Amino acid sequence: EIKQEFPREGWVEQDPKEILQSVYECIEKTCEKLGQLNIDISNIKAIGVSNQRETTVVWDKLTGEPLYNAVAAPVSPGPSDPVAVAPSGSSVPAAGTPSVWLDLRTQSTVENLSKRIPGNNNFVKSKTGLPLSTYFSAVKLRWLLDNVRKVQRAVEEDRALFGTIDSWLIWSLTGGANGGVHCTDVTNASRTMLFNIHSLEWDKELCDVVYCHLCFQCLGDQSAALVGQMCFQDGQAKNTYGTGCFLLCNTGRKCVFSEHGLLTTVAYKLGRDKPVYYALEGSVAIAGAVIRWLRDNLGIIKTSEEIEKLAKEVGTSYGCYFVPAFSGLYAPYWEPSARGIICGLTQFTNKCHIAFAALEAVCFQTREILDAMNRDCGIPLSHLQVDGGMTNNKILMQLQADILYIPVVKPSMPETTALGAAMAAGAAEGVGVWSLEPEDLSAVTMERFEPQINAEESEIRYSTWKKAVMKSVGWVTTQSSESGDPSIFCSLPLGFFIVSSMVMLIGARYISGQLLFKLDNFIS
Repeated sequence: EIKQEFPREGWVEQDPKEILQSVYECIEKTCEKLGQLNIDISNIKAIGVSNQRETTVVWDKLTGEPLYNAVAAPVSPGPSDPVAVAPSGSSVPAAGTPSVWLDLRTQSTVENLSKRIPGNNNFVKSKTGLPLSTYFSAVKLRWLLDNVRKVQRAVEEDRALFGTIDSWLIWSLTGGANGGVHCTDVTNASRTMLFNIHSLEWDKELCDVVYCHLCFQCLGDQSAALVGQMCFQDGQAKNTYGTGCFLLCNTGRKCVFSEHGLLTTVAYKLGRDKPVYYALEGSVAIAGAVIRWLRDNLGIIKTSEEIEKLAKEVGTSYGCYFVPAFSGLYAPYWEPSARGIICGLTQFTNKCHIAFAALEAVCFQTREILDAMNRDCGIPLSHLQVDGGMTNNKILMQLQADILYIPVVKPSMPETTALGAAMAAGAAEGVGVWSLEPEDLSAVTMERFEPQINAEESEIRYSTWKKAVMKSVGWVTTQSSESGDPSIFCSLPLGFFIVSSMVMLIGARYISGQLLFKLDNFIS
């Protein structure tokens, strides 16, 4: 795992140079494996990069040194692969990195930006398909510009380059300070909150609002997984289970705006002159991260794999529900005031029930996303394709089928993010190792999980989960995400305390004075 740094409470960072080094090691090991397969590395035609999308890096273009750590990445598919090599006629997955997550430092930045943006959330969403949120790169960049002197100085001296992880990796791999290519692709650009998904260009109005003047000289991880799952048809969807969960549904060349809390994003564009395809996306902050929390924070398990064994021992949560809103709730709620809760505990609840409830939480959150997606698309999904490291957990996959009450279909190779990156690289213009036309694609071996409970039981469990979610909301006082104005009611408890204290003090003095007056009269 890539080392995570926590310089303050609520801050999560990673070293960009360590991420880069892991990619070098990944390429080296891949080349060794190619040699073992008697594949000459000179046959490699292209390298596909799949990356954490919203992770933000600013570096010095003259020295190649990062000016600050990588800040607040979105969830990647856990142990999936950021780099995939596409040799002639084959694809080889490489080693990967976990994601930085749960960084909360930019909440005040969002509040400040919301005051400057005309029309606020609707203005941003109409251009980018994204809500104004701490989740996206522009907010992190603004924080760096406001708070890191090294970044400010480099910008003043025209030495700073900004990018998501793909930009940092590609620039470094193509020469770095000695002529490295500074670029990105539409799937990563669409997650910065600065990119117009209609014109496929940087949006000047948004850049002006954020006060950043961009000069930008690859597939995001979830787009790569969509390609790797071969979801090329309108209405096909996949869910990636890693540190978090990401459910994407291909909406074809139509840009569909959600009315139920989902994101509109660029699915893929496989070439300069190729058409752009869009997707609806539901982002869940905490999936595999809850297992890591049980392991590292509570010590309920010693290894991540152990949770399957614990859950299997009881086969039920015994009425226990776990809402892992450690940094608020993302889609479909977008509720930053939520915090994690475990409810329904009894004296019989043990660590096995909590482990089971943690797995159920991942499945319930996916159900909420799928319900929103079905309402937006108008056509319910007949099955859900899944991938990511967590899909190796058979208890989880069966739970997911039960809670969704549709079949869950898992490919024989769960790390489809790496496969998608290799597929896109091999199909790129000027490479042409293979075609991604549906008629040219081979079928992939699948494992299928069918629902094993009745629909009524599934609905009862789901409705109880939603009650638990409502109990998690409102734990943290935040400013209104729509208006940017502070909530007056946030200060009422303190105000009542101060006013009531003054009234009591005045009353006490008055009563004391009256008593003294009467006592004097009595003595006299």
